[in-house]
Amino acid sequence: MGRRIWPGGQPGMLALWSAPRCRSTAFARMIAERGDFTTLHEPFSHLKNFGVTQVGDVAAQDEPELIAAIRSLADGGPVFFKDTTDYHYPGLLADDAFLSGASHTFIVRHPAAAIASHYALNPALRLDEIGFAWLAEIFAAVKAASGTVPVVVDSDLLIQQPFEVITAYCEAVGMPFVPAALRWTPGMQTEWQRTSRWHESTSGTTGFASLPGHDEEACSLVTGHPVLAGYLEYHLPFYEELRRAALRV
Repeated sequence: MGRRIWPGGQPGMLALWSAPRCRSTAFARMIAERGDFTTLHEPFSHLKNFGVTQVGDVAAQDEPELIAAIRSLADGGPVFFKDTTDYHYPGLLADDAFLSGASHTFIVRHPAAAIASHYALNPALRLDEIGFAWLAEIFAAVKAASGTVPVVVDSDLLIQQPFEVITAYCEAVGMPFVPAALRWTPGMQTEWQRTSRWHESTSGTTGFASLPGHDEEACSLVTGHPVLAGYLEYHLPFYEELRRAALRV
């Protein structure tokens, strides 16, 4: 199945995959601000979390049903979804047609900062939930199925140069750049309500931003922690693999 491009230039199915706490919600907020995509918030992880996820009129209860629902929704216009890899998605990995037929893109953040942010919300955090290993697995599967290197966004560069990074992203996936979408009205979005505590920080933003010195403090916390330091050592190579493919501006 080839990738569909709609007349306006938008990909028919555009996905953003992320390990948790890598600024993917802010990226999705930017896409929603464009107004030219139907957006889905974490349909795969909601399926794992709650046993069901709503896509249009379909209440999908397994991964093949969810993928079929996304395809069906895209028949009516461009669809964007973002999701996180705190879970493993074997149904996704088994569907070569979906891996090659949608435009699967990725976003990364230094795992020390991502781990610190995740740990603050979930002190019982386990190694696999950090998600960079599973993210790299999806990246490799998309690359193999599509025959091309997927688009990767370095979110640390994104918050420094949002105009340039999003311009490059739009060009790479083949859709128009909408500068006005880089700013938005703060507030908790309806689709975030089910997992609202994970999106409190993004709900207060008006654009891509980070607190000065925050990531440096997070890195110190993780590298000095008896458990988290081991998590960082395990996930760092997967992050570095994806970051080598990140967009340059």
